[in-house]
Amino acid sequence: MDKNNVFNLIISGVGGQGLITLLQVIDESALIENYDIKSSELHGLSQRGGSVLTHIRFGKKVYSPMVLKGEADLIIGMELTESLRATIFAGKNTIFLVNNNHIAFDNNFSKEEAIKQINEIDKKNLHLVEGSEICKQKLGKDVLAGMYLLGYTVYKNLIPLKKESIIKAIERVIPENFREINIKALTLIYDN
Repeated sequence: MDKNNVFNLIISGVGGQGLITLLQVIDESALIENYDIKSSELHGLSQRGGSVLTHIRFGKKVYSPMVLKGEADLIIGMELTESLRATIFAGKNTIFLVNNNHIAFDNNFSKEEAIKQINEIDKKNLHLVEGSEICKQKLGKDVLAGMYLLGYTVYKNLIPLKKESIIKAIERVIPENFREINIKALTLIYDN
């Protein structure tokens, strides 16, 4: 992305998955790289596992925090069902990074059904990743999946931010006793 353009990012999930922390780290990373940034979070009963949707826009000059329908460059879905809800922001070139994690709210909507619908997304733009499972196995905490997915976006050049900027942002945003494990989650993709 050229700094004259605006990068539009949506992160969807449920309360307790660390979406607001992820938003803060991305905001700080973009500031470190001298982008103008606007962000917003929309959430219902997020403290009880309700829907959370964050909008993040950064570039040379950003006037609004809200990503318009069909305008997202990247959608990070922390949970399968919430990833599907975010598809209204997708355009023909939107990249989907979806954590293969299902938090069942509706017994009529199974993990298999969610995956089936996600697989209907253009295959060249879909990255279905086992972020929660990888973090649980390697670090003992599936809640770190957001940082793992952020590391994945940098590693795969899906977001115009540098790993070094994100590490600096983690050092500024995350409380000291959680910094090391968050940096480990961010950089796990580099260990493979």
